[in-house]
Amino acid sequence: MRIHARTTPSKNQRRGTGRCLGVLSALVLTAGALSACDATARAPVVDTAGQVEFTNPLAIPPLDRGTVASDGVREFALLADEGTTEFTPGVRTTTWGFNGSYLGPTLAATIGEPVRVRVDNELAVPTTVHWHGMHLPAEMDGGPHQVIDPSQTWSPSWTIDQEPTTLWYHPHVHGETEEHVEMGLAGMFLLEPPDPGRFGPPHSYGVDDIPVIVQDKQFTDAGQFTLSTRGFVGSLGDTVLVNGTAAPYLDVTTERVKLRVLNASSARTYRFAFDDGRSFDLVGTDGGLLEAPHRTGEVQLSPGERAEIVVQVEAGEQPVLRSSTPDLGMPDAVAELNGGADTLDVLQLRAASVLEPSQPLADRFADIPRLDESDAGQERQFEMDGLQINGQSMQMHTVNEVVEVDTVEVWAVRNRMQFAHSFHVHDVQFHVLTVDGEPPPPELAGWKDTIYTRPGVQYRLIMRFEDYTDPDTPYMYHCHFLTHEDAGMMGQFTVVEDASTAPSTIRTEGADHGAAH
Repeated sequence: MRIHARTTPSKNQRRGTGRCLGVLSALVLTAGALSACDATARAPVVDTAGQVEFTNPLAIPPLDRGTVASDGVREFALLADEGTTEFTPGVRTTTWGFNGSYLGPTLAATIGEPVRVRVDNELAVPTTVHWHGMHLPAEMDGGPHQVIDPSQTWSPSWTIDQEPTTLWYHPHVHGETEEHVEMGLAGMFLLEPPDPGRFGPPHSYGVDDIPVIVQDKQFTDAGQFTLSTRGFVGSLGDTVLVNGTAAPYLDVTTERVKLRVLNASSARTYRFAFDDGRSFDLVGTDGGLLEAPHRTGEVQLSPGERAEIVVQVEAGEQPVLRSSTPDLGMPDAVAELNGGADTLDVLQLRAASVLEPSQPLADRFADIPRLDESDAGQERQFEMDGLQINGQSMQMHTVNEVVEVDTVEVWAVRNRMQFAHSFHVHDVQFHVLTVDGEPPPPELAGWKDTIYTRPGVQYRLIMRFEDYTDPDTPYMYHCHFLTHEDAGMMGQFTVVEDASTAPSTIRTEGADHGAAH
């Protein structure tokens, strides 16, 4: 991946053609209507298994631990700007990035540290930076209300107060999130324990602890991004990028390697496995470590979800991380229109002829403190249908739910459609109590902030709201398929001291850029 000096992309280059949002908004949802939406909607099933040559070394985003200021706060700096990137030699693609032309650095802070991030916007358009999965005050959350205008600076600060885990940051502009993320504005934020070697997972960044930011892209003949839509989920590409690298390989020098896998695509769900069928250990999900390693051969991630997996390799072998056909829970004909029949080679691991020994994984990591359903003061219902939640579309001035601080709640979420949705809650990590009345599978047993919601299935989530209150600044809950989010499949909640006196509307001055609702 090569970067070049700043350039100004045209609006048509960024947006692409044939996005078919009119169909989505009108809810013309039959498979036939979706496939007839435009020519790209009838694109053939994508299958790159065994066809990728893996000619490019995997780019590793630079690790940025910031600097400690005189007041003891760990400070970071991000600059959002335009540029060009060579994903294919000699072809310059217009991109956006933080501190570079595409994606951003991996930020890292230790649990308990106060942090501050200076974000400068040198783009020609307003943007935001949301800290996905982070527990922090609402005014620091980086949602659609914290707009950063061109040539302006935003400097949120908060204290890292949650479990060590892999989070990420990305824009959250109302009505334009998909475009900003697809152009390249995203990066990881690692929350590190004081003792990273405990329990045995590899922890040397860039050596045996590897960020794996997976995105699918579609390019025009001129080599520019396009957001062609094929199906209800949104834009689906036929080229996989990992950390901005096409056809990537990773040189592995240790017996075990930890992959921090992030689905940073706007619409595609991946079902990650290895081409030789080997098993690996799932050690962590969105919000932290599992109680014990879960031995498995696959892990499925919808947009925004993360998984930490530990893979053991033998000297000289070259296994390929592959996305096999995902289980979307939809009828086959409908799933095929939404990436459900696609197989994609993602990343090749190239084990050295001599490998450094790795510490074995502990049989058990730690007990996860479980929230008690009997402590829940309220159970809320969230029905996902069409592009609405509980029959409502996102309104910037409307507070949909008011939550009291220091309370536990159960949120029951059901996807009423035969099409795919997901559900993400800002500020908190939650546990999945049940999936259609049954205990969750191991991959949903840890802390989560985003889940795939299978058609017709109810997920009961339990969460605690604590530390921060603000009756005038909301957090969000929404579908994390970015086309759906942009089309209004999102609601707002505030956390307050006393729900009986909290306002149901808020002022939205200057925060409606890009909104169509």
